[in-house]
Amino acid sequence: MTYNNKNNIKNQEAKIDILEKCTDKRLKNPKFSDYIKSLTTKKNIERIKDCGTFLELLGDFEMENRKINKANFCGNRFCPMCSWRLACKDSLEISILMEHLRCEENKEFIFLTLTTPNVKGDSLEEEIKKYNKSFEKLMKRKEVKSIVKGYIRKLEVTYQKEQYITKELWKRKKDYYTKKGLSIGDLEPNYDTYNPHFHVVIAVNKSYFKKSDLYISRERWLELWQEATGDSSITQVDVRKSKINNLKEVYELAKYSAKDCDYLVSRPVFEIFYKALKGKQVLVFSGLFKDAHKMYKLGELDIYKKQSDIEYVYKLYYNWYKNEYENTKCIELTEEEKVKINKKLIDEIEID
Repeated sequence: MTYNNKNNIKNQEAKIDILEKCTDKRLKNPKFSDYIKSLTTKKNIERIKDCGTFLELLGDFEMENRKINKANFCGNRFCPMCSWRLACKDSLEISILMEHLRCEENKEFIFLTLTTPNVKGDSLEEEIKKYNKSFEKLMKRKEVKSIVKGYIRKLEVTYQKEQYITKELWKRKKDYYTKKGLSIGDLEPNYDTYNPHFHVVIAVNKSYFKKSDLYISRERWLELWQEATGDSSITQVDVRKSKINNLKEVYELAKYSAKDCDYLVSRPVFEIFYKALKGKQVLVFSGLFKDAHKMYKLGELDIYKKQSDIEYVYKLYYNWYKNEYENTKCIELTEEEKVKINKKLIDEIEID
């Protein structure tokens, strides 16, 4: 048996400048701390304010590769720093679960994106509840239930902060704007609204793509989603077959349930995001994926993890001072530490 994912999940400790990324996230901390202070306890606020002020990194001999070894993270799911770290860990797990089901259960996968029209902030929480019920209805449909062997579902919420159609928005949504007779510079019709949507990976038998009585076309998925939501105004769903070891698709599932560039726009926007998502299970495992998720947590799927081939030589200590990380100490690892730290299994994939 071969585990192709081992070759594809490259050691990405070097792909992102870890200090630059941590700096970007840490700079958002004062605004985040201020916005959340009326919504949580004083004890939590202190932890949040202090999040990421200390980093212990490991570096190789040339200092070309560095990774986080220890840090004083707060663990809050809305924290820009901590939500990024969680997404890195989720990316690795999802890719491994898919590889396990592909190898051991002979499954293939389809990626499905389900959305509905944007809503105003005061309707977001209720819309998410309706959304969950609509998804359950979809999964119970006979033709869907018969082909789904398991799924991972990720809830994401985006916010339209642009009041006018920019060149960037036009590039992404040209067809949508054209149908509405709009162009760059016009008022954005969804300004100051929120869009909850699901990213879903579904495990199916290989026969799904070969038998016409099992295969569900994009048009049929759209009809089924319209019926599940009771909303015929929905005009599209995105559905595609998963390519083997395509980490871009995995990132879609693992990325943040809400981007900090959206929810930190203003205090009112943050409070809407917080109240709508607090306590919600944003990443859901079902069927074969749920079973594999349990195995992953128990370490039973570590065989799919890649061993790091970077030889770390130094420990580097950084403290946050005047809006940047200051290197306060650099110590060479002892031989005992090198044995303990190097040649370990990679437990996350660095993502933006």
